Formats: sequence, structure tokens, C-alpha cells
Amino acid sequence: MNYKLPKLLYKYSDLEPFFDTKTMEIHHTKHHQNYINNTNLILKKNNIKILKINELISNLDNLLIPISQKTLLRNNAGGHANHSFFWKILKKNTKPNNIILNILKDEFSNFENFKKIFEEKALKFFGSGWIWLVKKQNSLKIVTTVNQDNPLMLLNNQKESLGYPLIGLDLWEHAYYLKYQNNRNLYIQSFWNVLNWDKVLQIFLNK
Repeated sequence: MNYKLPKLLYKYSDLEPFFDTKTMEIHHTKHHQNYINNTNLILKKNNIKILKINELISNLDNLLIPISQKTLLRNNAGGHANHSFFWKILKKNTKPNNIILNILKDEFSNFENFKKIFEEKALKFFGSGWIWLVKKQNSLKIVTTVNQDNPLMLLNNQKESLGYPLIGLDLWEHAYYLKYQNNRNLYIQSFWNVLNWDKVLQIFLNK
């Protein structure tokens, strides 16, 4: 049994003009597939059984394998987990309902302020990584992770995870460079047009 590339619930072109067709296709079939291929190879080489991907990345520290193999697994399994989550929260033309708006109001004063903080933090992030809205103990935080790290991992020798992801945006250049080139800010702003707020609410209520 191996990890497999998840099928999308939409066509690559469905997120146009905000996320372009070619980037979506390459991102899904090339970048994500590569993370999966590498993960499967590492697991096979180290005789590690397949777990649900979130369970695997949450328990990396407990694996009795060489540090070099653990780092490779962290990068590639993280890439699989992050992208699998990312595809699920994309859909055009949804809006946050009153439940989401009130939650964001409690934490960030209002919806527009949440977007502003999220955009500013994403724009200031240096290099490749992700920005997330996470839920932890019924509070929300905006956090960033480097490379393909995920908030569910135990990062920087922490004893607890950063929280459960509700929103995640890929800040690697491969996610936006064909369309937006070096204009990461335009890519970040376009994200609001393809964020599936219905899915975000569903995740929030279930976690």
C-alpha cells in the first residue's frame, strides 16, 4: 500500500483567472506527485508502515530511523500532507458565513483585519514555506512554517503542535511564478477568491 495522488474535485481550469490552469496542473501532477513518490520510497527503504498522512507527520520524532532519513521524510511527507490539505480548501466564489465571521471577529477584531494580518505575514515571509490559520484549544492563530513543515509536526523541539490547520497557503514560488512572477502580493490577494470558506467551516466544526 502506497500514498497516492489525491483526485481533485474540480478541473485545473476551474480556479481561473486567480490560479491559472497550467500552474495547477504542474503543481498537482509534478510537484505533489514527486513528494508522494519520495515518501513512498523512504517508507519502503526504512520498513515503515503506511499511516494516515497526518498521523505520520505528527509522529516523526518517534520513528527509529537515521536523522538523514527522518529529514527526508519530514520534507516529503510534509509536502504530501500540505498539498493534500491545500487542494481541499480551494473553490471559487464562496464566502464566510456568520459563524466564521464571528470567530474571526473574536480573534482579529474583524474579517478585514484578519485578511490584512494574514497578507502582511505571508508577504514578509522569507523563502519557501506556508502560512496557516490554525485552531488550538478553541483559539485561532496565524502561523508560518518553513519548507514543507506542517503545524501538526512537533517543530523546534516543541512538546506540542502549533495547532490544527484551517487555512493554508503555499508560499513556494512554484505555486505562483508562472502567473504572478515575483509579485507574491498579487498571488496572496488572489487566494481569497479561491478559498473554500464552506470547507474551512467544516474543518473548524470537526476539530
